[in-house]
Amino acid sequence: MADSKAPQSSPSSGDQLRNGIIALVAVVLTILIFFGLRVQTTVPTLSSMAEAAVPLDVALANGKPSLVEFYADWCGSCQAMVPTMADMEEQYSGDVNFVMLNVDNDKWLPEMGTYDVDGIPHFEFFNSNGQSVASTLGEQPQTIMAANLTALIGREPLPYAAAKGVMSESDRDITTATLGSSNGQTDPRSHGAQVKS
Repeated sequence: MADSKAPQSSPSSGDQLRNGIIALVAVVLTILIFFGLRVQTTVPTLSSMAEAAVPLDVALANGKPSLVEFYADWCGSCQAMVPTMADMEEQYSGDVNFVMLNVDNDKWLPEMGTYDVDGIPHFEFFNSNGQSVASTLGEQPQTIMAANLTALIGREPLPYAAAKGVMSESDRDITTATLGSSNGQTDPRSHGAQVKS
């Protein structure tokens, strides 16, 4: 009886090359995915930045200039500033304290009153002695923030002190007394200022 087994052919060199390329590509893709996931950066949020911020009392006493941001999680303008503030913090954190104070936290009511926080984001710039030297209000372009921080570090007048940009008004009355308008009504967003008729 004849053997019914057919001789097996060995893989051709073309098949071996193809299989080798597929294996190599799979290994390279696995390595790229592994390292890509490891170096992927997380997008900062207001909450993550606030958690990493320097406490106000430390910032005002450690001999470095400080940038204090009054913000709220619901504030669209504050959220829009996150990428700029993350870049500023990455660039200047060795020379400047970055402090974040949430206007929805009653703990900061005295500071909100002291620095006339009537819209957010409100940025207060402090020199290395812990004294307020300037403020800006609302969304600020990165160039303005960088120029102000560079001047703050160099102990020079801030070129864009009191700059105003797009902002969200705080919905909290931060004063102890609200002044009435000429018609006796007050605007709950006025923060104690008289309403103009």
